[in-house]
Amino acid sequence: MATIHDKISSISVMLADSNPLVLSAMSEIFERDPRFSLVATSSTAEGFLGTVMRVPVQVGVIDWNLPALGGAKLIEVLRDQDTAPKLVVYADEASDVPRKAMSAGAAGFAPRSGAVDSLLDTCLAVSEGKMVFPYLDVRELQTDPIEQLSRRERTILEALSKGLTNKELSVELGITTNTVKFHLSNLFEKLSVKNRTQAIAFYYAKRAERGDFRLED
Repeated sequence: MATIHDKISSISVMLADSNPLVLSAMSEIFERDPRFSLVATSSTAEGFLGTVMRVPVQVGVIDWNLPALGGAKLIEVLRDQDTAPKLVVYADEASDVPRKAMSAGAAGFAPRSGAVDSLLDTCLAVSEGKMVFPYLDVRELQTDPIEQLSRRERTILEALSKGLTNKELSVELGITTNTVKFHLSNLFEKLSVKNRTQAIAFYYAKRAERGDFRLED
């Protein structure tokens, strides 16, 4: 029998899958495991998004082809939210989905063909801050830090190149200066730079490398 302490320390999870049979089976698996607390399920990306924006969820397990936004767009929307759950894509390995999921900003990937324990272990690892992509060679992704930036971080990088101060960034983006500093810290880490001057230099180096490009592409 699960104790009160177990319930308090369990990992909150939300599931989203377009296949009702898969969703039902996953729900049963997580409900049986005392390490997890199943918060909700959804058959659409919009339903998942609406719930996790209102209810704290630590880990989300999503179908890559989730209607109607799709997994990639859902991850893109959520990765700009400070309180968003860490996302595990549960899908087939075909069509280079693991690489696309990592590039989009997912924290983990679990193949549908794998054992149930593999999905649970992936969720546990992701909840601890790890990235789990057992079937993916990430070396190609790591060569371009731009791929790891969220939309907000790309916007901030482009604004930095125009010489905007933290206060000006705060006004332009409609966020507090503390939030600006938070995003800058993440941005510097992802680009492997130490300050805004180096970040700006990185930005213009990429422009020279790619030609006339937009970071939102």
